[in-house]
Amino acid sequence: MNLDTKYWYLRDHKLFSVLSSSELKSICMITNFKTAMKGEIILFSHDENTRVYFLKKGTLKIVEIDEKGNEIVKDVIQKGDIFGEFTLTETQSDEYAVAVSDNVICCSFRMDDFEKLLEKNPQLGLSYTKWMGFRFKRLQNKYSNLMYKDVRTRFMSFLDEWASKEGTATANEVTLKNYLTHQDIASLICSTRQTVTQLFNEFKEKGILDYSRTEIIFKKKP
Repeated sequence: MNLDTKYWYLRDHKLFSVLSSSELKSICMITNFKTAMKGEIILFSHDENTRVYFLKKGTLKIVEIDEKGNEIVKDVIQKGDIFGEFTLTETQSDEYAVAVSDNVICCSFRMDDFEKLLEKNPQLGLSYTKWMGFRFKRLQNKYSNLMYKDVRTRFMSFLDEWASKEGTATANEVTLKNYLTHQDIASLICSTRQTVTQLFNEFKEKGILDYSRTEIIFKKKP
């Protein structure tokens, strides 16, 4: 990817909006861009050089391998999100990202380069700190839901949040492209695949939603 293309991708990200054109051009030299198609895996926890990633286009799911070798979906990453070693700490984890949409584009920095970049640009450091604050607040809300809400409420809260971010609304319904399996959703809301399937069928019978392998349709109340 040439420098001009890198420049425009970085400039379009809110985190880097605090930088001048000359500063953006200078960091284009140390960033790396990767593209992936649906189903491709992006490894980041075992890179030779640990990296911080910024998703520019598309959707990813973060997957972890548990002690039994099962794939557990931990999070869904959307355009603009930061993932990988975003805490800037050395960790060992069997995590990776999987592209769940076509034409995924992400940029990354070596962790030590990114640390130096933050030290050199105080405004960028402040912007990054605020960004991480929002990230941790989101995680805090997620864990709070897991602790204090029943699985039915967690299920609907997850679908509502998903639809609000990515759904296409009409006068009578909201349509959501379905790229997560029932097992994926179960992992995200700390439930089981059987329970998620049961809840989908229950809400379908009640006329609240309809679903297929490719989409979920939410019915608006009259």
